[in-house]
Amino acid sequence: MPPTPSSPLQWLGRLVLFALVWLVLVGTDPVSWVIGVPAVLFATVAAARLSRLVGTDPRPWPLLGFVPFFLWESILGGIDVARRVLGPKLLIDPALVSYRPRIKEPAALVAFLDTLSLLPGTLSADFRDDILYVHTLEASPSVLAGITHLEQRIARLFGQHLEGTPEMTVHPCGTDALAMARAAKHTSDDRDRA
Repeated sequence: MPPTPSSPLQWLGRLVLFALVWLVLVGTDPVSWVIGVPAVLFATVAAARLSRLVGTDPRPWPLLGFVPFFLWESILGGIDVARRVLGPKLLIDPALVSYRPRIKEPAALVAFLDTLSLLPGTLSADFRDDILYVHTLEASPSVLAGITHLEQRIARLFGQHLEGTPEMTVHPCGTDALAMARAAKHTSDDRDRA
């Protein structure tokens, strides 16, 4: 079944979202809108075409709630990173977290991976064999809970229902944490096959 065309409300939502992004990136200088208006219009049309290809789109009302959540988390995360790095003691204990996302819809999964990388203190390092590897400045319970909370917010944004419990493993960062995490996963897979 082909995806349905976007509604006028979805077009308006995209237009407002990209205009806000331009405003945040460039500021309020009216001259910037000489380039900004065509860029915002192009981004709106491109997003509409891509959503038709993928077959899913963020829902407008949850998107209105998600934007303040994302901005607030970005501010809090930025303050936390600054406090850790600029304080008298370097308060970081980096770790690599392997996480099996419960989101299955491709567009929602991409939004989850990208949003996670935009939040301060976390970085989507790799996604392979349905496992997401996230580099964190600290593997505290609040950071780990933040990953699952963000996945729930993204799932709501796309109207997805998450099933099962989150599967997460924390690997302390060493010289080659990503290789160690992958080796642990393959060892686990080998045991499951045996």
